[in-house]
Amino acid sequence: MTHVTLRSEFETLIDPYAPVAQIGTGFDFTEGPIWHPVDHYLLFSDMPGDVRRRWDARRGVAEVKRPSNKCNGMTYDAELNLIVCEHATSSLIRERPDGRREVLASHFGGQELNSPNDVCVHSSGAIYFSDPWYGRMPVYGVERPRQLGFQGVYRVVPGADPKLVVDRNLFDQPNGLCFSPDEKLLYVNDTVQALIRVFDVNGDGSLSSARVFASGIRSELEPGLPDGMKCDQHGNVWVTAPGGVWVYSPRSELLGKLRLPELVANLTWGGPDFRTLYLTSTHSVYAIPTRVGPRHEPYMSGKRGSGTAAAGSASAAPILADGEMQLDPRRCAMIIQDLQNDVIMDGGAFADSGAPGHAKQQRVVENVRRLAETARVRGVAIIHVWFVVEPGAPGVTLNAPLFEGLVDSKAMVRGSWGAAPVSGLEPRPGDFVVEKVRMSAWEGTRLETILKATGRDMIINTGAWTNMSVEHTARTGADKGYFMIVPEDCCSTMNADWHAASIDFAMQNVAVVTKADAVIKALG
Repeated sequence: MTHVTLRSEFETLIDPYAPVAQIGTGFDFTEGPIWHPVDHYLLFSDMPGDVRRRWDARRGVAEVKRPSNKCNGMTYDAELNLIVCEHATSSLIRERPDGRREVLASHFGGQELNSPNDVCVHSSGAIYFSDPWYGRMPVYGVERPRQLGFQGVYRVVPGADPKLVVDRNLFDQPNGLCFSPDEKLLYVNDTVQALIRVFDVNGDGSLSSARVFASGIRSELEPGLPDGMKCDQHGNVWVTAPGGVWVYSPRSELLGKLRLPELVANLTWGGPDFRTLYLTSTHSVYAIPTRVGPRHEPYMSGKRGSGTAAAGSASAAPILADGEMQLDPRRCAMIIQDLQNDVIMDGGAFADSGAPGHAKQQRVVENVRRLAETARVRGVAIIHVWFVVEPGAPGVTLNAPLFEGLVDSKAMVRGSWGAAPVSGLEPRPGDFVVEKVRMSAWEGTRLETILKATGRDMIINTGAWTNMSVEHTARTGADKGYFMIVPEDCCSTMNADWHAASIDFAMQNVAVVTKADAVIKALG
């Protein structure tokens, strides 16, 4: 079966000839797929059959819960507790690994919810869910009168009452929902209206600025409507639709369509590297290999029963008593900052500063490359931080010589050779990319959102401009409570004197200063 390419970007996400494998069939109507990141199995629900099943490559399909209260959407929280939308009980449930069951939401304003349908978890721990009334219809739920006079979307913090976060008259049947990679946007689709809306996520978790992201997601020729929905690591939106799944860019451009032999209800990424897309369809479950992975959700760090490692926690520091460094890769993120052509390459905008020469002296590209290779294998999160401006540098303040020089040199312009990462340090699948327009990697970026979402509190800090970008990032990281590790041979600046001044003095007070080989050894 050939998928449909509408824009060339689609083929960077999936092979247009990617095989569609049926991994299970003979079900009534499948929904709610979610992949366990530690034990490597897929959970999914069969609502009309009132049963929950799992699939793994060794055992195939097995039944795990009957009755299942006609569960629909499922996900995990950061501690790998299962979060379940139950149609039969009109409740949002948390199931602990030891079997304990906790009701997170069942009523709003003293009245029963309609039937929680789909769910996603924010890195703060707050849970967002949709509440159409499909679970009060025959077959997919338990037929009974509705108590609420509207269908909403809610935010709930465990232990508190749910809060309605959309206008109660905005949706006919809100269904799938997902966050953008930086969690600044929440997408919610409406099955009846056949569209996707997008909201800004405010600092307090509320939503604002509702607008239509995509509409007309229907066809007279093929069955299918918006239902399940996920965001990939680049911010593209994958939504069930006529014929299978439609993929939209963050700019609302329809990039392409995945073709499947059955009506698709929902989807999730899984597999050891989260590069397999699992799709629950009418009577079957399918798997398709992809070239892209999902946005990194809190549960993907796979820390059963402990929660994420918060910055500033009392957990062990990276240095042991005998002076031998040890690092837990699951707590580490590696920042690769400003290693772009304009910064350290001959012919770049800042070549006259001496930066290319010092980068060669430090062997910074080779050292960062081999450290990153080891870090990826060990499970360290890799975060590329790039200084990128639009043509003309709008929004860059001219309050310092550094920024004046950047504008005058027409450096770091999006899409140019100068703004691109140097050869050998391009992002790999699963890496994160953060853009900035200041010296520090923290200022005005989504860096901390990624760190919190992935449970990382130890930062391996590498890159160009030792005495500026790297040092500013280390200082701020230390203030925020993160453990900062600076392998000094993975950093460079204009010359050796400037580098030594930063490494030998300022950095000693805010970071563990070491070498690439020591970090590689410490990662085990």
